[in-house]
Amino acid sequence: MVIKVLGTGCAKCKTLEHLTKEVVEMLAIDAEVQKVEDIMAIMAYNVMTTPALVINETVVVKGKIPLKQELLEIVKQYV
Repeated sequence: MVIKVLGTGCAKCKTLEHLTKEVVEMLAIDAEVQKVEDIMAIMAYNVMTTPALVINETVVVKGKIPLKQELLEIVKQYV
């Protein structure tokens, strides 16, 4: 599983990246968490508001930081 955190490096983007890594550890799943900061790469996902989260090339969150429990449920859907 590949999980990408899209964002240019703002505090919210860093928070989502950290939270995502926590959730991956909690679920003990084999997932690679990548940080995408290139604006052209972010726009390729049709994301105009960051932070955003992409799981297996599907945008699942954009423009907000979900609560940890929400993020757990989102990631579980792709395991």
